[in-house]
Amino acid sequence: MAVQRKFIREAVNRLMIREYLEKETERAGFGGIQIQRTPMGTRVSILAERPGMVIGRKGSTINSLTEALQKRFKVENPQIEVIEAGRNAALNAQIMAIKLAEALERGWHFRRAGHSTVQRVMQAGAQGCQVIIAGKLTGQRHRTEKFSQGHLKYCGDTMDKVMDVGFAVCKKKLGVMGCTVRIMHPDAILPDNIKIFSPEEAAAMKNKGAATPAPAADMAPPPPKTEEKPAEAPKKPRAPRAKKETAPGAVEGGE
Repeated sequence: MAVQRKFIREAVNRLMIREYLEKETERAGFGGIQIQRTPMGTRVSILAERPGMVIGRKGSTINSLTEALQKRFKVENPQIEVIEAGRNAALNAQIMAIKLAEALERGWHFRRAGHSTVQRVMQAGAQGCQVIIAGKLTGQRHRTEKFSQGHLKYCGDTMDKVMDVGFAVCKKKLGVMGCTVRIMHPDAILPDNIKIFSPEEAAAMKNKGAATPAPAADMAPPPPKTEEKPAEAPKKPRAPRAKKETAPGAVEGGE
């Protein structure tokens, strides 16, 4: 049980580190973290939309985060790396959930905010997107509104592999609202994807495979070694045997 407890303790510590960094870098557009152990220490990669706010003036913010990871969470020699989301920000579910919550806090109507988020994600090239807003939207009663477009997966191992989920909280006068964004990435490959080729395409692919050039000399496997036998000396031709001449009148057989 000692090994299992160690794994559970490390998983809980990773979750607490994620929650702490998400809270501290929320204004910078937190997009996720990745923790990796190296021989030099522990590398913590933070994906952010505005990396300058994570680094801070003269590195003050990133130094305070490094110190907190080392003292509060007992991380060995933490090394924080900041990665800019760039053009892929619209395909990051966590960043889009934070943007949706900020838009609702600024006073946007929930339908306008939900539809604009879905359109922005789909224009970035996603295969599917769903936005869920839950809370006191227009009155004292709790409601849930969903905005969906494209292809989505809701359960199973396929959902865990191809769907990216982000969550953020919007604080308003009536109470808090939960904002969930689910995105299927453009490069997601589904197990039921089947491509049917026409006879012309199949023949072209077959001819292309038959006409594939031979590999280069440096990439080709070496030819099998054959044992060379020593050359044999040429045999001398035998001289013809001389026939014995018999005297005339002699009888054969010794008679």
